Amino acid sequence: MRLPPELTLPDSMVPAEPPDPPATPRDAATVVLLRNGPHGPEVFLQRRVRGMPFAGGMTAFPGGGVDERDEEARIAWAGPPPSWWATRFGCGEEVARALVCAAVRETFEEAGVLLAGTAPDAVVTETDRYAAERQALVAKEISLAEMLDEHELVLRADLLRPWSNWVTPALEPRRYDTRFFVTAVPEGQRADGFTGEAAEAYWSRPTTVLETWRSGECGLLPPTWVTLTELAACSDVTEVLNSDREIDKTIPRIVHRDGAWRVVLADDHDRP
Repeated sequence: MRLPPELTLPDSMVPAEPPDPPATPRDAATVVLLRNGPHGPEVFLQRRVRGMPFAGGMTAFPGGGVDERDEEARIAWAGPPPSWWATRFGCGEEVARALVCAAVRETFEEAGVLLAGTAPDAVVTETDRYAAERQALVAKEISLAEMLDEHELVLRADLLRPWSNWVTPALEPRRYDTRFFVTAVPEGQRADGFTGEAAEAYWSRPTTVLETWRSGECGLLPPTWVTLTELAACSDVTEVLNSDREIDKTIPRIVHRDGAWRVVLADDHDRP
């Protein structure tokens, strides 16, 4: 996919001196929350607080880095096993398990949506009862495994679908190897913006967000722009979840071209 020429990076996001050697990417998970609207699928987005170390002020999906406690194995699990996720994302099983756990944890921390249930075929419909645990997760006082174990909940990996894999360009001092997931908000639950990392949170059609970006009202990083463009081509949430995608690792480059910093993808035939 060719990125549009208007998609440039602020000078503040590009370091004056690139790190040498490049930083090692940290595993991370991003989750695209979906619901059906009157005119097609809608996505849940957050405008990140300005001044954050990574992507401050940008509009993005919920997500974050894998925590070392996301690798805890004692967890009730429903759906595709870590080996299946490892094959889809091209990583080891321990990393795959941690990525799925991070996706569930980050979705709960940042959006209040909990992909878990009291049985392998059930999902919680009201999450306010776990408000204290949500704050404890944010403060890293407990792990996701401890929370699920205490309340006898099963992690619903089957509610997630793999979507893409983006790696932060080598020029950046803070890098992530981010796996993107998609999921529908479970019936009875609602996404919220009760997180210290977001200045605002809202639902919108992908096409509307892209129009807002074109008018300069919001900032998008390339992975977000590409994901929104792909979702805009889908008629409903079912089509998104049923997409059989091949997950390739996308590692863009940053170049200075025509007076601005631009992200270049491997299939950009215009690259120098």
